[in-house]
Amino acid sequence: MSRIGKKGIQIPEKTEAVITGGLFKVKGPKGSLERNFLPEISITILDKEITLAVVKENGLTKALWGTYASHIKNMIQGVTEGFEKKLILEGVGFKSQVNGNKLVLALGFSHPVEIEIPTGLEVKSEKNNITIAGVDKELVGSFAAKVRDLKKPEPYKGKGFHYHDEIVRRKQGKKSV
Repeated sequence: MSRIGKKGIQIPEKTEAVITGGLFKVKGPKGSLERNFLPEISITILDKEITLAVVKENGLTKALWGTYASHIKNMIQGVTEGFEKKLILEGVGFKSQVNGNKLVLALGFSHPVEIEIPTGLEVKSEKNNITIAGVDKELVGSFAAKVRDLKKPEPYKGKGFHYHDEIVRRKQGKKSV
């Protein structure tokens, strides 16, 4: 039994949720999202509350019950509040800027690195702080991870990308005798 799946999900004001077939749609002040769900989990919407129930209990449906509840909560939170990830770029000569729909990074390579910004995301670059915002939690997180993968923080000087709330474990380096 899923503790997350058992709980009802409240739909806030100014937010609409509709399910037709297996397609779940949410529309709110920040935008709209839609996602397909398997019919093994029944999703019902009554009086601004969403409830999930298992149609036929087996290993797959036990796993999907809480997962679907979390996906729906994230969709509702995304269209009402939105999601945001902040990356900090540390290092001498490292630069970041947004040109149109591309994020251009100078990371100490022989060439600038250009990354296409996915539709639905808003990316801001102020000095060496990059803010990635959007309504889809998965898209925001995956793009932030993709950018961070270009130059992970190294443990000796801390150069590279790290999340604003991440603590980079530092190593001591060689000791002179």
